[in-house]
Amino acid sequence: MSDSAKESEGNRVHSGGQMREDSEYVRLVMPDELRISEPDTLESQPQASTKSLTWWIKAITWCLFTIVVVLIFLKWGVPFLIEKVLFPILQWEATAFGRPVLALVLVASLAFFPVFLIPSGPSMWLAGMIFGYGLGFVIIMVGTTIGMILPYSIGLLFRDRIHQWLKRWPQKAAMIRLAGEGSWFHQFKVVALFRISPFPYTIFNYAIVVTNMTFWPYLCGSVTGMIPEAFIYIYSGRLIRTLADVKYGNHHLTLVEIIYNVISFIVAIITTVAFTIYAKRTLNDLKMAEADGEGSASGKNNFELNKLPLEKPKHLSASYPS
Repeated sequence: MSDSAKESEGNRVHSGGQMREDSEYVRLVMPDELRISEPDTLESQPQASTKSLTWWIKAITWCLFTIVVVLIFLKWGVPFLIEKVLFPILQWEATAFGRPVLALVLVASLAFFPVFLIPSGPSMWLAGMIFGYGLGFVIIMVGTTIGMILPYSIGLLFRDRIHQWLKRWPQKAAMIRLAGEGSWFHQFKVVALFRISPFPYTIFNYAIVVTNMTFWPYLCGSVTGMIPEAFIYIYSGRLIRTLADVKYGNHHLTLVEIIYNVISFIVAIITTVAFTIYAKRTLNDLKMAEADGEGSASGKNNFELNKLPLEKPKHLSASYPS
């Protein structure tokens, strides 16, 4: 037999052995893999059901805890606040200021509190208590509008420092970056959603300057997003004043007034929760849509803050009123 014939015979023997080895691998190993993967699939179903059960247990626990805290607050907290805090403040304001001066004081507090990261809720409550829905709404909107412009203007002076500070919270920074992208209407919509969402708006006033957000979408979106919150604060302020009047015998509620206040209170809570959930869900959808659009971001848990511009955009200075 020639060398070439021996070599071809050896190749056939080798290939045949290789085929047998491959077939043995397929016959012996692949079923093992299938037998391993099938239990994994079966095990994942109980794990998913366990996670779902755990989530429901946590949700029910938090609901019960919240109900207990609310009942305790209504039983002891509200009377204490009305007697020791609210009523003395109302008496002091009624005697120390006239209505025009008090309106200016409230506007000033709503304008300057956000500059120092102080919550403006008490001032909105007082505006609702004393001035009602008409003039109270005007006071709140004028004061909060100034209170959104001042931090924005100050933030432009410390843009680089704010950028470095936001690097500590990349998830929050990624949400803020959404507001500075897209068209004028997109920026307007995202800012309005931020005002309705649980995101702290006093911090948002400063943080927004590190994006490509222009002034007018920021202002218009902020004013639009504050309208529902203004009415909710006015309503809650009027309700607190009614409770204070009832507490000190200045007013007696009829059955119709009690039913009206209970129903309106429930509607206010549902409206607030609905607005908050809608805003938060929409912002998350926008974030997920952007993540899907960016191929590199699909495998990451956060966005890179380096995408935030470090220099003030030219169109920002052009659009900002002098």
